[in-house]
Amino acid sequence: MANPGSKPISNSALRQDAETLHAAVSNLVRIYQFRDRDKICCYDVSVTQCYALEVLAERGPSRSQALAEALRLDKSTTTRVVDALVRKGYVERLPDPEDARAVSLRITREGRKLYEKINGELIEQQLDLLRDLDPRVRAGATELIQRLARAAQSRFVSGVSVGSCAPACGTDESGKCG
Repeated sequence: MANPGSKPISNSALRQDAETLHAAVSNLVRIYQFRDRDKICCYDVSVTQCYALEVLAERGPSRSQALAEALRLDKSTTTRVVDALVRKGYVERLPDPEDARAVSLRITREGRKLYEKINGELIEQQLDLLRDLDPRVRAGATELIQRLARAAQSRFVSGVSVGSCAPACGTDESGKCG
């Protein structure tokens, strides 16, 4: 949104800002993905398995479909993630309290301890990053990242996060880029 009374932004300036933001966010995401992989995989779980533990720790028991949606995974991939966590004793399958035919997934005490240990170590890394920043800068950076995440989430949910690949790459008869 434009600030009232401010000068209009030219399309070229806005495009340059968008390119700069894209490069910065891409770099940040790449660094965090490697950081998470290197830190999390030390504990015998994959990054995806850790994300599943996070969802179950923060949201409580969930059905597989709800977990799949939260993780942005298809049902079969989610099942494989959950199967591995169940084998390791970090998640358990229980009868769903609302539907006897359904199964509810719940993080175990061991799974919660593991998630809290990993999450605590990652937060310690954030403390090191924020330590020398002014409190207003910390708050502003957090607000900006939250706004960007909400905007990306709403675009993802509406199906326009990347856009259609058809015009740019051509599609085969199945609709896949080819």
